[in-house]
Amino acid sequence: MQLVNRARNLKKFFLPPLNRFFLIRLFAVALITFILLKVVFIPLRVRHISMEPAYSNGSFVIGYRHAYKMSAPDRGDVVMIELAGTEVMYLKRVVGLPGDIVEFCAGTLVVNGEEQDEPYVRGPCDWEMEPRKVKEGYVFVVGDNRQMEISRHKFGQTPKIRIAGAPLW
Repeated sequence: MQLVNRARNLKKFFLPPLNRFFLIRLFAVALITFILLKVVFIPLRVRHISMEPAYSNGSFVIGYRHAYKMSAPDRGDVVMIELAGTEVMYLKRVVGLPGDIVEFCAGTLVVNGEEQDEPYVRGPCDWEMEPRKVKEGYVFVVGDNRQMEISRHKFGQTPKIRIAGAPLW
């Protein structure tokens, strides 16, 4: 008897009657989901290997839109950068702040003359880049996968206004 009751309850849960109460619940859930995905969170599919191993190609990331509304990103933060609205975005790590001088010497990131410890970077890197000063209102971003050739990697200064948020995980 108890098994029959459980089966009925499961049927009611998965196949509820199409009445006014069900339609109101359905509308409320759809509205809340829409608001969360348009106002609070940013769903993102990673489509490149530039942030490996932290974020793998093909992985799914949920970002928080308001991560940098009250404060600026800090060195080492991973940010979501808008290119064409929220349809095309880059996931990159902030390595330079306004006024910093950023360069790569023999594959090592150097900021303001100091070599940076980057435990998130794996494998050998042979990047070379002349020193560049980060402009006011900008941050310098780069991916974690430095095994890629420097010519295939998208990095550099980006306006802070283009930072859409930060990944939650």
